Order: sequence, then C-alpha cells, then structure tokens
Amino acid sequence: MLHVQLTPFPELRTKRFVLRQLRQADASALLEQRSDPRIMRYLDREPDTTIKQATTLIEQITQNAADNLGVTWGIVRPAATQELLGTIGLWRIMAEHHRAEVGYGLHPDYWQQGIMSEALAAVLDFGFQQLKLHSVEANVNPNNTASRRLLEKHGFVMEAHFRQNYFFRGQFLDSVIYSLLTPAAARPEPAGEAAIEL
Repeated sequence: MLHVQLTPFPELRTKRFVLRQLRQADASALLEQRSDPRIMRYLDREPDTTIKQATTLIEQITQNAADNLGVTWGIVRPAATQELLGTIGLWRIMAEHHRAEVGYGLHPDYWQQGIMSEALAAVLDFGFQQLKLHSVEANVNPNNTASRRLLEKHGFVMEAHFRQNYFFRGQFLDSVIYSLLTPAAARPEPAGEAAIEL
C-alpha cells in the first residue's frame, strides 16, 4: 500500500502562484465560490448558503490532510496570499490503489488566465513525484467542456462515460471519468531482465 504523508502541509509554488493550506479566514471567499451559479452549473450539487458550511468544509479539509486522506490547496498570489482565487486538491486518495481524484474550482473573475492549468501541473507533479501515485482520476459533467479541455491538455484520457448514473434535482445525469497514469519518468524501472525487442 502507498504510504501517504501530508504533514507538515505541502505548500507548492508555481511561476505565478502559491498553493497554500486553507484557513478559516478563507471561509467568505470559499462560500462565494461555492454559491456562484457560474461555478455550480456543472457541479451537480446544491450550492452552499451559509458561512458555517464553508467553515465546516475547511475543518474537514484540514482534518483530511492530518489523517493523510486528501489534500486541498488554496490558490493565491505571492503578493496577496490572503486573496483566495480558487482551490485544487487531491481530495480522495486511495492509498491501496495508488490513485487519487483531483478536484478544482476557480472564481469566475479569474477564468481564461491559465491559472488552473498552472496549478494543476504543480499538483500532478506533487502527486506523481512526491506521493508516488500511479494514477489520478477526475469525475466531470460531460457538458463541462472547459474542464474537459483542461484535463485533456494535461494528458488525461477519458476512461468511461456513465449514462444517467447520478440523480440530482429530479433527473438522472451522466458522468465522465478521466484519468492520467504516472508519466514514464516517474515510473520505477521494471525488475528483472530487460525486454527483448522483436
């Protein structure tokens, strides 16, 4: 089984951003994002409505990292670390399968700026290089073309299209599963003799 160690919290840095631990001070910004209809359009769950929901979520995220079950980062700029742009996480780590599920959200004010692509690259590098994951998956609403393009840009491939497997607001919805296997550079060398080319 994969050994996962998420303490101390693994802060990540990209060219333009810092991926840091969420704080209770982020609750208002988190609530704004999780209630915005533009963000919620393809998430197929009810939007949050109270600050208590946001503070409880931050507590759960903090506990998940302490228990090595998942890690979620707040995306901020180095010069304004108090301003939450969005979140991204390997929120469901399946240690027995060396696999995790990635999830992300970005305030609409910051769409179309390459922010999530930059953050996703850093998170995938952390997942494969530091956690030694074998694969990362993503569950996407089939109509969320922006998210699908993001995943495909980073090498994810569609594994499955489940028809009407999710019930929400009185209707059955489809789900699309994408996955990315560990890059060849991160794979361990196979044991034994080298394969003979035919």
